[in-house]
This record gives sequence, structure tokens and C-alpha cells, in this order.
Amino acid sequence: MTNLIYNIQPDEIYHLAAQSHVRVSFDMPEFTGDVTGIGTTRLLESIRRSGIKTKFYQASSSEMFGDAPPPQNEETPFRPRSPYSAAKVYAYWMVKNYREGYGMFAVNGILFNHESPRRGETFVTRKITRALARIKYGLEDKLYLGNLEAKRDWGYAPDFVEAMWLMLQQDKPDDYVIATGETHSVKEFLEEAFKYAGLDWKKYVEIDKRYFRPLEVESLQGDASKARKKLKWEPKVKFKELVKIMVDADMKNLEEMKQCQDVIRKLSNNKK
Repeated sequence: MTNLIYNIQPDEIYHLAAQSHVRVSFDMPEFTGDVTGIGTTRLLESIRRSGIKTKFYQASSSEMFGDAPPPQNEETPFRPRSPYSAAKVYAYWMVKNYREGYGMFAVNGILFNHESPRRGETFVTRKITRALARIKYGLEDKLYLGNLEAKRDWGYAPDFVEAMWLMLQQDKPDDYVIATGETHSVKEFLEEAFKYAGLDWKKYVEIDKRYFRPLEVESLQGDASKARKKLKWEPKVKFKELVKIMVDADMKNLEEMKQCQDVIRKLSNNKK
């Protein structure tokens, strides 16, 4: 990795790699610590050893705040409630150590939940919108979820990526909370998605205890005042629009898939 960085000499490095699923981190705590925590240190050390001047972005997480009372900002103490968030706290402090100890341009972006149609299918927002599309098309009849009362500050991933880029365009490195400032429960996301599709979620959703975490984080709500002031950043997509974007995308994906299957079926019949 040191050789790669030295040979490529990138102007900017965005470190987003991690075992990033909170529930999975309870099942794989050592792997999560190695990849999410130590992996960040390996990358920082490679930059230091290569001797190049690059700007480094670390994807920190709102999960680091754990059960700290909302709203949470850059001064809120971390109280991690999972192996994932504990690993992210370790990585956060390593970034600050390398910044202050070696003069590296390294920043922590403490991003609250950011969603899009490209979200992994095991994450609750995408799990909801994907299952909704399949229910709408008659391919499924049930959606199994865990804690519906958990509240999160959900934003749109493209808006948040803009904030990442802005952090590396500053004259001096610093750490920033990126959030919408609004909080909504999983149940609210569920209700909004199913209402948009013209369905009653209560007819299709069942609670499965397998999806509950050993330790829950009940409420995360970010205060991005610093980013608004210093980065001149503002979230453009609000909660309801975000839900619609994700539902529309999964509906379109399923429709295109069905069209492809129809074409394949017709071609197969013609050959016969």
C-alpha cells in the first residue's frame, strides 16, 4: 500500500472502506476492529512512510455518539454502543494523532446516515424500499424488521459527498459533523415509503427479534452548524424527497428486470 501511494501520488484520498454494518459488527467484532479501525491506521501509516503530500478524508460515523443526548456536534463526547462504532472512534483518534503529530492534512467527516438508491440491501432504508417494490409487484408478501422506534438523521448521499469534497478544499484540516438536523424513526420511513406506493405497511411488516442489536442507539440527530458556517454547506434533499427517490429507483429496477426477463422468455420461445 505504501508503494501504491508513493507511485500514484494522489492529491486526495477518500477513505470510505470499512465493515460498516452495525448489526454485523456484533457477530464479527474482531474482523470489524481489524478492517474498520486498524485498516485506517495502515492507510495513515502508508501515507506517512511514502512521504507524499496528500489530503486525507476519513469517513467517521454518527454511531460514535451512541447514546449521547441529541443533538450531537463536534464537541459531543463519544459513547459508542457497538464494535463498529468503537472501531470508528479508534480510527477517528488515529486521524487526529497523525494530523497533529506528523502535520498531515487529515480530516474526520462525522457523517450522519446518508442514503441513496445505491445503499446496501441489508441496511434498513434500502431493505424497506426494495421489499416494497417486490411487494408491489407481487413477488413478496412480508417484510421483517427489528426496532422501528430507532430515530436517525437521514440525508441524501450525493449531498454528503459534496461535504466530503469541501472538507479537503479548505486551507486547514479540521473535523466536521454533516447532518440535516432532522430526526425520523424507522417507522416514519416505513410509513412514508408505503404511503407513497399506495399501500398500508401494517399489512406487510412483521417484527423479527433477530434484527435487534444487543445494544441499541435510540436517537441520533446532528448539528451541522460548523459545516454550514465554514464549508458553506447545506443539505438540498429533505426526508420525504429522499424516500421518494429510493422508492422510485427500486420500482424502476424491478420493472427493468421484468422487461429483461420478458425479452429473454420471448427469445427462448422463438428458438423452440
